[in-house]
Amino acid sequence: MLSSSNWRYASNDNNRPSAILKQTPEDFRVTEELGYDTCGEGEHQYLWVEKKLANTAWVAEQLARYTGLPLRQVTYAGRKDKYAVTQQWFSLHAPGAANFDFSSFDCEGVKILGHHRHNKKLRTGQLQGNRFAIALRQVSDPERLVDNLKRAASEGVPNYFGEQRFGMVRLDDSGRRQEGGNLQLAEKMLNGEVIRNRNKRNMALSALRSWLFNEIVSQRIAQGKLDTLLPGDALMLNGSNSFFINDNSDDLPARYTQQDLAPTAALWGKGTPPSLEEALALEMSVAQATPAVCDFLQDAGLKQERRPVKIWPRQLEWQHIGDTVRVEFSLPSGCYATTVLRECVDF
Repeated sequence: MLSSSNWRYASNDNNRPSAILKQTPEDFRVTEELGYDTCGEGEHQYLWVEKKLANTAWVAEQLARYTGLPLRQVTYAGRKDKYAVTQQWFSLHAPGAANFDFSSFDCEGVKILGHHRHNKKLRTGQLQGNRFAIALRQVSDPERLVDNLKRAASEGVPNYFGEQRFGMVRLDDSGRRQEGGNLQLAEKMLNGEVIRNRNKRNMALSALRSWLFNEIVSQRIAQGKLDTLLPGDALMLNGSNSFFINDNSDDLPARYTQQDLAPTAALWGKGTPPSLEEALALEMSVAQATPAVCDFLQDAGLKQERRPVKIWPRQLEWQHIGDTVRVEFSLPSGCYATTVLRECVDF
């Protein structure tokens, strides 16, 4: 069975303070940081949208229905939490069409905040990052939580995919942990069940690939190598998708300390990971322990990609009043605020 309960922490602190996360949707706010300005012209209409208690994919469906566009012509850079208040971009590809009038757009929990023209399609992952504003309530030790947040900003945290990727994790009536729905679907696919709904199949595939990445990161922590530049590591420049193989240059440890680069792990697909030597051996040890997962991802046509094993929350700010701690920070695209909080507090 696929499980998300055994992934190791970078810190040896087993007495993290406790808190309540997402007591209300307003306690978890996300704002996309596009990283560039729209140019004001072109056949793509960018919408700046605020949503509450709504899935990103569902919002895209409502926009397609309202505008009469095929769903494939409504795009977004990334999915955002449902139980939250989030602001993000959507792109409508409507060549030759005038700006759509959204004055009568009535969709519960969704507001159109702005409308802009641009000459390029908004694609998945085409995003600088996200800014998070989070309220943690009933914190058992606010000062310790703040200290943990400071440590996360300076030392970084494992770049695990968050539980949102795997679907909601619940406890059943007997108190046993029930894995997220996407991970359960992935298990069904591994066992030969055909998932005909394309969106559900893609979510399950993504969850399976993310699960394997998390397994590699956890194994790296288990071996005490999260903060080590291994021989053969594929090192990725922060803010970029480009990487190069560790050649043991004298300047690399300092660049790592300065948060300029980080080791990566495989997002599994066809072929062999580009890492070499000790780094490759570590990844292959996990792959060889889960051959059915690797084979399925390869057969699905995915290609080998890389993802940093570590991230650093940036522009960290906080305040606490009584037992409530409010924290803000920014993360690169595709990284999870709950992954940062996981190292600092139990929720």
